[in-house]
Amino acid sequence: MRAWYDVTAINARGQDEVGIRQSAGWIDELVAHEINRGVAASRIVLAGFSQGGAMALFAGLRYPEALAGVICLSGYLVLAKTLTMEVSEVNRAVPIFQAHGTADPMVSHDLGRGSYDALVKAGYRVDWHEYPMAHQICLEEVRDIGDWLTHILVSRSTST
Repeated sequence: MRAWYDVTAINARGQDEVGIRQSAGWIDELVAHEINRGVAASRIVLAGFSQGGAMALFAGLRYPEALAGVICLSGYLVLAKTLTMEVSEVNRAVPIFQAHGTADPMVSHDLGRGSYDALVKAGYRVDWHEYPMAHQICLEEVRDIGDWLTHILVSRSTST
């Protein structure tokens, strides 16, 4: 089933690079539209769940202007091998909130945690959270997201 991109398998060889890059282009257009409306890139957070979380990571880490943050819920790092070549240096320090259910049958906890590990190894600052749930969102997670957003947006507004 297609959402942001086709999924034939959740591994490096099963990733729909054309679909991922096309969706990233759409996200870039949406962000550019908000910037043109007067919203500073430094006030924009890309967020998503599952494939949307994967796309938030993909587009956010490659976006050419410094963003406020990236939220990846029950998602994973797509096209990980291209990240070092395509990384946006201005988003090297972008705050990342990543969360995953420990009993997720759709996107395994190991895949989410492995993505977190890869991001940390690449030098990103990732706030990792896990919850005793499946492929879903829980109230504790929503509260943690609220606290994280408040922290990053308030710290950005006092530093600019």
